Amino acid sequence: MSIVLSTPGVDGLSEAVRVLREWQYDGAPMQLHPGDLGWHWRFGAEATAAAVRTWSRDGQVLAVGLLDTPELLRLAIAPEVEHDEELAQQMVADVTRPDRGVLPPGNIYIEARFGALFRGLLLDDGWDADEPWTPLRRDLAEPVEDCGVRIEVTGPEAVHVRSAVQRASFDKSTFTDERWHAMAAGPPYADARCLVAYDDQDTAVAAATVWSAGPGKPGLLEPLGVHRDHRGHGYGRAITVAAAAALRELGSSSAIVCAGSSNAGAVATYRSAGFQQLPEVRDLHRSA
Repeated sequence: MSIVLSTPGVDGLSEAVRVLREWQYDGAPMQLHPGDLGWHWRFGAEATAAAVRTWSRDGQVLAVGLLDTPELLRLAIAPEVEHDEELAQQMVADVTRPDRGVLPPGNIYIEARFGALFRGLLLDDGWDADEPWTPLRRDLAEPVEDCGVRIEVTGPEAVHVRSAVQRASFDKSTFTDERWHAMAAGPPYADARCLVAYDDQDTAVAAATVWSAGPGKPGLLEPLGVHRDHRGHGYGRAITVAAAAALRELGSSSAIVCAGSSNAGAVATYRSAGFQQLPEVRDLHRSA
């Protein structure tokens, strides 16, 4: 059968999450993670479903895309079809033709880190490499050291603290208590935790959300931030170490994160928390 492009309804999101969990394994290129869908769920199930695209053959989902913004498509592909030429060619056709309902005309971006075939076809079609990103990974086979500060796991009664730290950590953040509750209602959050770090004065200074993909699979840090009024005191390293420890408790084999290479401070923070810096990767870009 031919490749079928779909936009799943809310009822189809569980299948997208399921296959994304299956496709995660240590040593794989860092691609779309179930936690990425989980974090997008803060906008609600309907908005998340509208942002997801799947490519299937004979009823089997082979690739999943998330429109993180209308102009940025982030992708994951089943490992066994990484070199499937039919799939790659159909995906290229779908992402380059606005009438297919994936990406609009104009300046568009694709995050595809899973192999040479699809990327090569895009480059042959006139796409260019965009700004570099730095993946980082910490193995969780051994126990994680104490992070040195008090860490609380966010429950419904402390959502206002978690959302306030998020907004104070990212200048353009639109995170609210309501969006936390929407995120927490999504199936991916059953294997996630929100953490808040406190200083010696019991002030919330940093926060992170971690997402497990299941026992023995890499877990994701997304997002992680330090309150703008409390930077430069080691809280970034502390919350990163705490995030790794939380993922180990959830059964993750490793903790993964990706930072813009231009954000040298973030890369240095992750490295200081025991993360190994991996080779840079680049999204692909096509101009209007």
